[in-house]
Amino acid sequence: MTIELGFTLSSEEHPAGDLVEIARLAEEAGFAFLSISDHFHPWTDRQGESPFVWSVVGAVANATERIPLQTGVTCPTIRIHPAIVAQAAATCAQLMPGRFSLGLGSGENLNEHIAGGRWPAAAERLEMLEEAIDVIHELWSGEETNHRGRHYVVENARIYSMPDEPPRILVAGTGPKSASLAAEKGDGVIGVSPDEEFLSAYRDAGGSGPRYGQVNVCHAASEDEGRRLAHEIWPNVGIPGELSQELPLPRHFEQAAETVTEEMVDETVACGPDPEQHLEQISRFASAGFSHVFVHQIGTDLEGQRAAIAFYAREILPNLERLESAA
Repeated sequence: MTIELGFTLSSEEHPAGDLVEIARLAEEAGFAFLSISDHFHPWTDRQGESPFVWSVVGAVANATERIPLQTGVTCPTIRIHPAIVAQAAATCAQLMPGRFSLGLGSGENLNEHIAGGRWPAAAERLEMLEEAIDVIHELWSGEETNHRGRHYVVENARIYSMPDEPPRILVAGTGPKSASLAAEKGDGVIGVSPDEEFLSAYRDAGGSGPRYGQVNVCHAASEDEGRRLAHEIWPNVGIPGELSQELPLPRHFEQAAETVTEEMVDETVACGPDPEQHLEQISRFASAGFSHVFVHQIGTDLEGQRAAIAFYAREILPNLERLESAA
């Protein structure tokens, strides 16, 4: 099985202009695709950024020529009505013909509470996501759409600016219900950990599309420096359970992260300059059955992103056949 390696445009850590430059550098380095996060808030104040994703995607479309890009991921349920997401994604697909995919998920309270709406329970959020995907598909028909569902109303809406082919929809999740939703409504699936059971549930539900997963890394001059930086910038990787969906503010994540140690971060983040550590983390996803892995280089410094991309072009991308053997 061929493994494709992508690069993450981390909106929580970089201003819009830097994200565009990172995208250009990743394309030049030979990465197979890009994934861009869609947040209103960063996880912590230390991360420090959160530009509007749709503006950034438009700029990336202009700055790159070949590399595909997906949102990783957009929540089309509370903060933004699915009809607006459908129009935004259609426009991005026009700007990037054949290169744009819409990654969707049920979201986090961190981003979705901002307009004053209540934060539903997990089962209802998944139900809302399913209906939102139906709304998006209806609108992408290019016909006038009227929809009166349990959660959303669309009246006499038509998207006039459509690409020749609508974008793929990739559905993110963690459990069997979201895996089934991805199989039924999506063109692929996104997982947040190297979870074989999640992918098995996706396949058992009839899913046959690409399988995406994100690995967190912190390339640095030394392993100690990488571990320190990852702990400082991205301690949320060590926050367990459902807290990442439920906490409403960056300061709450900072409070929860007070219990996260450097050693805990090091368990799931490849830190430092040793290619073997990076390949080992990526191979966990390959062995679990993921076909696409996107690399998130932790850090707010553009030069750090530049160095990590050069490291991957030199040490990791030429060795993908080792990951394919593992898969």
